[in-house]
Amino acid sequence: MATLFSHLLVLLTLITGLVWAFDHFLLRPKRLAAVEAFDANAGLQLPEAKRDEQRTELMREGWFAENCHSVFPVLAVVLVLRSFIYEPFQIPSGSMMPTLLVGDFILVEKFAYGIKDPVLRKTLVETGQPKRGDVAVFKYPQDPRIDYIKRIVGLPGDRVIYSNKELYIQPACVSGTECQPMQKLSRAQVNRGEFVDGGVELLRYREVLGDVTHDILIDPSKPAMNQYFYPQSGTKTGEWVVPEGQYFAIGDNRDNSADGRFWGFIDEELLVGKAVFIWMSFEFERGHDSLLPGWIPTGVRFNRIGGLE
Repeated sequence: MATLFSHLLVLLTLITGLVWAFDHFLLRPKRLAAVEAFDANAGLQLPEAKRDEQRTELMREGWFAENCHSVFPVLAVVLVLRSFIYEPFQIPSGSMMPTLLVGDFILVEKFAYGIKDPVLRKTLVETGQPKRGDVAVFKYPQDPRIDYIKRIVGLPGDRVIYSNKELYIQPACVSGTECQPMQKLSRAQVNRGEFVDGGVELLRYREVLGDVTHDILIDPSKPAMNQYFYPQSGTKTGEWVVPEGQYFAIGDNRDNSADGRFWGFIDEELLVGKAVFIWMSFEFERGHDSLLPGWIPTGVRFNRIGGLE
């Protein structure tokens, strides 16, 4: 849906812009010439009010051009903001809990990973690369029409292992330096039962991922699902080496997230931007006997508004 909207926005901006340009540079000079001819021939013989009325009529645009003239600047501003600067997204699922909750509305910094054209998604200007720990929005590799949001854990060249619900990372070796050893990410339990899924109290941990400290959830009742992990040639189950130009991402809600563990890597061309801010958060908590539709919020979580970690 987001991809369709992007293409539609580009198309409407192009159409209204072409109509405005055609009218402004080709038809408007003809209307100005008609006004001058009117003034030279019959204009001075008419009362001033009548002359002004006639001039206005001669300068009037067609209804379609007039509407394009009004709409084009608005569409152009929205296109630039949405395509190259910031774009709003809504969180539809709980795969990034507790960092992001269903009902959170976030701003995504589009220029964080390069300025891309909004249709072909080719990088026009290099502005930066994802960092380990970033919360990134990207096109789902198996269906680029869908936007996904996960946390980047593996950079190009990294070796990543997910075993017994623990995450291990060996950073890519830098030429001329000694390779770092495989390290298990340190984490400490925060609480149990703050979040519940299907009657099961989830474990909340604070995890350190490079320079980023964030919280994750673990469901102690669920197995690791290793049999469904994405297989990579030359590695063991649950182990991946991130190819050049690609990234590895998983959800913070580790046992309730369809992520890179199951479908592989994210090509850099699929990156949309970095999630940086929660600008609104609605809650949708109501009983089964409620008469209101499920999409109507029951409250606002003002305490969630702010930057992301």
